[in-house]
Amino acid sequence: MSEIIHLLTYDIGTTSAKTCLFEMGKKLVLIDSEAVGYELITSSDGGAEQRADDWWDAICKGTRVVLDRSRCDKEKIAAISFCCQMQALILVDEGGAPVRNPMGYMDGRAVRQFEKNFASGFPRIENLNAVKLLQALYITGGAAATAKDPLWKYHWVRENEPNAFARAHKWLDVRDYLALRCTGNATMTRDSAHLTFLYDTRKGHEQWSSRLCSLFDVDKNLLPEVKESLDKAGELTSRAARELGLVKGIPVFNGGGDISMIALGSGSVDLHDTHIYTGTSGWVIANVDKRMVDVHHFIAAICSALPGRYNYAAEQETSGLCLQWVRDHLAKDSIGIYLEPQLTGDSSEALYDLMNEKVSQIEPGSGGVIFTPWLHGNRAPREDAMARGMFFNIGLHTGKRAMIRSVLEGMAFHKRWMLEAIEKKVPPQESLRFVGGGAKSSVLCQIMADILGRQIQVPREPQNAGAAGAAIVCGLGLGAIASIGDAKSLVKIGSIHEPDPKTWETYTKMFTVFKQLYDQNKRLFWALNRRK
Repeated sequence: MSEIIHLLTYDIGTTSAKTCLFEMGKKLVLIDSEAVGYELITSSDGGAEQRADDWWDAICKGTRVVLDRSRCDKEKIAAISFCCQMQALILVDEGGAPVRNPMGYMDGRAVRQFEKNFASGFPRIENLNAVKLLQALYITGGAAATAKDPLWKYHWVRENEPNAFARAHKWLDVRDYLALRCTGNATMTRDSAHLTFLYDTRKGHEQWSSRLCSLFDVDKNLLPEVKESLDKAGELTSRAARELGLVKGIPVFNGGGDISMIALGSGSVDLHDTHIYTGTSGWVIANVDKRMVDVHHFIAAICSALPGRYNYAAEQETSGLCLQWVRDHLAKDSIGIYLEPQLTGDSSEALYDLMNEKVSQIEPGSGGVIFTPWLHGNRAPREDAMARGMFFNIGLHTGKRAMIRSVLEGMAFHKRWMLEAIEKKVPPQESLRFVGGGAKSSVLCQIMADILGRQIQVPREPQNAGAAGAAIVCGLGLGAIASIGDAKSLVKIGSIHEPDPKTWETYTKMFTVFKQLYDQNKRLFWALNRRK
C-alpha cells in the first residue's frame, strides 16, 4: 500500500478512554494518543457502574486533543473504529439514551437472579442446571455461567428497577452504544452477541435463538441486529461530528470488544497463536477454528473479529488493577519512607517506573511471599465472586518492596494457571505475545517469561494493542490492507524475553502452593463475603 491514511480509534476501558491517531501505510504508526479518565461507581452490594456520557465526553475530549497536538487536519481522517470493554449491560430507550447507568463487566449484583434461573434444580453439571446448560452449550458453545454475565444483569434490572426496564428499547454493549451515538444505528457485533449466550453460533444458524430467549425469559425484541466486526457500522452523523470535532460522513467501522481487537492488535491471528493481556482485567487467549468449551475451568471460545475463528478465552477479573491498588495503597501512601529517591509531583507513570526499578532489586520469589490477585473475585479457572486477594507467608523480614514484587508474580502465577487450562485443549506454543499496560514493564515481562517458562514477545506500544486492532479493522474495511496475513506484518515486535530455567524452578514450587491457596480458602471467602 503506497497511500498513507489517517485513522482514529477509541479504546474504552474500565477507568479511562484512550483516543489513538494512527498513520497507516506500509507500517502502522501511532502518531499520538490521549487517555481521559472517568469514575468506576462501585457499591457494597457488588455493583460496578459507569456513566455512558463519561465515555462519550472522554472520546470527544481525546479526539480534539490528539488532532490539535499532532496538527492533523480533521479532513484527513479516513475512518474511525472501536475497541471496548465487554459484557456490560446498556439498555437504551427509543431515542438511544440509556435508561439507567451501564452495568459493567465487574458488576456482581445479580447473584440471586443467577442462582434462581441457572444454579438451581436437578440434575446439575458443575453446579448448574443441566437441562439449561446443555441447551446453551449446544446452541451457543458456552453459557452465562457467572452472576456477572449480562444475561443476569438484564434480570436484575427487570426485577429491581421495573420503571427503567419498561423504557428499554434495545440491549447493547459498550461498543454498540458508542457506534449508535456516532451513526444512529443500533447494532451489536457478533463477539458481544455471543457473550449474551443467547446467540446461536452453530454454522448456518447464526442468529438470536428464540429457544434460548424463551428458556431464559428474555424479550427477543430488545436484541439488535448482529454485524461482523469488519463491517461498516455507518457514517458519522452531523451531531456526532460536531461534538467530536470531526467531519460528517466519515466511515465508522464496527471494531468490537477488547478481546477481539487486542487479539488482532497483538498479531495473534494464525491458528493457535496465544496472547496474554494485562490491563485492568486480564486474560489468556488462544486463536482456534472451532467452538470449544471447558465448563470446569470456565473457559469458552467466543466469536472473534475474524470470520470462522474463535478466541478461546480464560479471563481474570483483576490483573493490572492489582498494580493500581499497590500504587495507591502500598507505594503512594508512604513513598518517602521506603522508596528513594523522592518523586516530584504526582506522576503515576513515574511512580510505576520507580516501583519497577525497586522490585527488580528483589530476588525472584519475593522471599517466599505469595499474592493472590483476586481483589474483586475470580473467573477462570475457578469462577468465584467471593474470592479475594491475600498476601501469604509474610515474615518479620518482609518489606514493602518484596510485597510489591509478589503482586507482579501473583498476576503471572494466575496467568500460568489459566494457560495450563487453555493448553488442555490447545497445542502449547513456544512463544506468547504479551500486551496491555502491564507489558510496558520489562520487570513484569521477565517475571512472566520465568513463571510461564515461555518466550515472551512484546509488540511495540503494547498498551495500545486494542486500538491497533481497531485500526486494522479500518484498514481491512477500506481495502488499505489486502488480507489478515498482511495485517499481521504490521504488528512489529519491540522486545523479546527468554525464561531463566533456574528461576522457573523456583517459581514452579511456589506455583504449586498458589493453586492450593484458593481451594483451601474458598469456604472462608464465602463465610466473609457472601451477600445475604
